[in-house]
Amino acid sequence: MPMTTAYAPALTHGFEGFLDFLRDQEAGPAVLSPKRFSDVLSIDLQTLAGQAHVHRNTLSRAPASESVQRFMREALRVLRAANDLTGDVGRAIFWYRNEPLPPFNYKTAEQLVSEGRAEDVLRYVESLEAGAAG
Repeated sequence: MPMTTAYAPALTHGFEGFLDFLRDQEAGPAVLSPKRFSDVLSIDLQTLAGQAHVHRNTLSRAPASESVQRFMREALRVLRAANDLTGDVGRAIFWYRNEPLPPFNYKTAEQLVSEGRAEDVLRYVESLEAGAAG
């Protein structure tokens, strides 16, 4: 089934295209758009606010706030590592949201990043890369 969403081209232009899509042009060149981030991950803004541990209004009223941006940057670090492993942005997003990870009591990478454990997930992905290369 072909992708028909507004962000579909962002997923077909590699990770750099994905990052370009996430930029919030109105808020500034270094700001990620919570709305676009939630669209691509197929979550509502309320869920994103919960994951980032901010009030839901923060996403619309202060999208450039450090807490919101920090959470999305940490998520993007993990997504980038998954993309580097899979070679496909769409597969990386699917893995991030859905793959139960046995070493982490079968939590997903998304759950772990929300818990502030992005570094643990990155070490796990690195171990997968080492296993694939070794």
